[in-house]
Amino acid sequence: MNQHAINLFHIPHASLFSWIKDQFNKYHYDFSKHIIVLENNSNKQIGYVRLPLHISLDERLIIHGKETTAMYLTIESGNAAAMVCRGKLILYHTTFTAYMARKRQGFSQIKYLNKKGKSRAGSRVRLAATTDFFENINHKCSKILETYNIERIALNCSTTLLPYLYQSKVPCPFNRKDPKLYKIPIHVPRSNFSNLEKTFKKLMAPILFFDQKYQTNFCGLVELSKHVTDRTE
Repeated sequence: MNQHAINLFHIPHASLFSWIKDQFNKYHYDFSKHIIVLENNSNKQIGYVRLPLHISLDERLIIHGKETTAMYLTIESGNAAAMVCRGKLILYHTTFTAYMARKRQGFSQIKYLNKKGKSRAGSRVRLAATTDFFENINHKCSKILETYNIERIALNCSTTLLPYLYQSKVPCPFNRKDPKLYKIPIHVPRSNFSNLEKTFKKLMAPILFFDQKYQTNFCGLVELSKHVTDRTE
């Protein structure tokens, strides 16, 4: 599929949702992915709008008055960062580090064990660090959920590391099927606060994704975007 993307940052959310309701007979809001799926009259998906996580709306595309409070969590081998945001405001952030990578080889002890299964002293140290790493993450996330009224949990974590998060001795305060979970849809190059903050800012704008062969269905929205941009410059 030749997918095209348009940033809708300059369009007020109310105007965007009004245009969708006027132009599409068939659309639905997917809460888990936080997108509005756009369909043609044959019930075929021809595009979708990825929404900022800080806004909350219902199936009728009506925006709730209160801005969403969300926890963002990104995890890689040996590094993690967590952040709490209310709307566009960052309320809290923290980071985690651990010695989990093998020197020279550069990959994590987890990946090494999956290949070879060694039990040398260095490996045991890294495995202990891995255990502490995920226990610390779960402990801090539990405290965050106790302190803040978290409505969405945005997570970036590889499938290799997810079992260690969910099977830690310190229980993870959310599970794989938690309805609040939201998979961060863009790549986080390194799990630190700086990159998590950049990811958060990138997710602030609604983005329209559509197949190029359906471009004519979105000409009005493209023109609306240009009109609003010209008016604000």
